[in-house]
Amino acid sequence: MRIVIAEDSVLLREGLVRLLNSGAFTVVAAVSDGEQLLAAVEKHLPDLVIVDVRMPPTHTDEGLRAALTIRKLWPEVAVLVLSQYVEERYAAELLSLETKGVGYLLKDRVADVGEFLETVRRVADGGTALDPEVVAQLPVRNQRNPLDRLTGREREVLGLMAEGRSNGAIAKSLVVSESAIAKHVNSIFTKLELATADTDHRRVLAVLQFLST
Repeated sequence: MRIVIAEDSVLLREGLVRLLNSGAFTVVAAVSDGEQLLAAVEKHLPDLVIVDVRMPPTHTDEGLRAALTIRKLWPEVAVLVLSQYVEERYAAELLSLETKGVGYLLKDRVADVGEFLETVRRVADGGTALDPEVVAQLPVRNQRNPLDRLTGREREVLGLMAEGRSNGAIAKSLVVSESAIAKHVNSIFTKLELATADTDHRRVLAVLQFLST
């Protein structure tokens, strides 16, 4: 699995390179700004890019802008965004284009090596990973919305879905059977009025509703 890293902190960039190389990944390029990132992606066409939201020259949203450009020009390249702070607007903007092969994590998550490498694999394989801190801080702006129909357990399941977890992973986290989770997921789809379609597609639409409230 070939990866391009974009991070302006030399220490974190080199740390990511060593961590990923030790985890059976191949880092084909490690750069420090958005322009270099786009050039590296065009040259190497990696499986995944890991990019910091804020990079030179203004340290505002250059990394995110580069990530959005990558999603448009090379949709087959998965994107994992790292951020120092919870910025749910950036997460929603990134997910608005395509939710397959997209992740948004706080940099603190890198410290949990096993979990981080698992997230990298999941996103590179086309999954979605959303930091639970982002999910937890999303404000509820509209009290009369379909999410109000969900039970407490269903909201908990939907929150774990928003983190990119499969039914099996959710069942393990909540210590229940996978069939019980499947029933909760189907109930969520019904209450959110998501018509029968491809299961993964409905999961994405459910998560987007969760993020937009």
